[in-house]
Amino acid sequence: MSGVYDDPWAYELACSFRDVPAEVDVLLAWCAERHLTPGTVLELAAGPAEHAREFARRGPAATALDLNPRMCAYAAREAERAGVELEVVEGDMTRFALGRRFDLVATMLDSTSHLMTLDAFVAHLRCAAAHLSPGGLYVIEMSHPRDRLSDDPSVSTGWTVERDGVRASVRWGEPSDRLDPVTQIADDRVTMTITGEGTEPRVVRDVVPYRFWTATELDAAVRLAGGLELVAQYGDFGAGEDAVSLADPGAWRMITLLRPCRAPGRRS
Repeated sequence: MSGVYDDPWAYELACSFRDVPAEVDVLLAWCAERHLTPGTVLELAAGPAEHAREFARRGPAATALDLNPRMCAYAAREAERAGVELEVVEGDMTRFALGRRFDLVATMLDSTSHLMTLDAFVAHLRCAAAHLSPGGLYVIEMSHPRDRLSDDPSVSTGWTVERDGVRASVRWGEPSDRLDPVTQIADDRVTMTITGEGTEPRVVRDVVPYRFWTATELDAAVRLAGGLELVAQYGDFGAGEDAVSLADPGAWRMITLLRPCRAPGRRS
């Protein structure tokens, strides 16, 4: 039985409630607010690389990196099917060396939850910093801390999606999937029931280790890694007047914008 990450089509279906073009609009707006027009984009832990593919549709040279070979093959195949140029690299988000820098680097959909230790997070940030152009921007989308630290989470662990006549009921985590108070890791049980493929209902089951990171731990990891500094934090995808602060009651994500550290004494 394959897991959810070994079934890229099913994983993409599970996440199809996301409006990727609208999110890319906001990513570009955040760049524009900082006088950056990205010509090169790198998506890390990209999975099906939906964001990288959307960037590629709009003109920037896009690269997607993921550790799972099935995800990489799927991303390359879907890009080819859509007629967009996408470079796909199989690699670890904590140790990769592509030999060039990018204007925009992004890690989406809480993929940093796969970084199980502080050392791994620091290594990841150092790699990201090494691949940023001097005026570039690194965007990290993480779950909102209240999802694990309060009795009123921002997002539901169960949802239903429909796409192209296919329906999927998803359970990502069960009430008994408790966060270990020492390691801050939970083994989230995932169940996805897919119907409407023209066959019998199909069930995908998996157990996904999840590492919860607080805002203060993220700040500590950035400081330990060096080379990056905080630009802004948001609680949702919104720019300008639509920007949502991390402390807003309606915030459901923790989205952090980082840039290469400025030289001492240099003004923004």
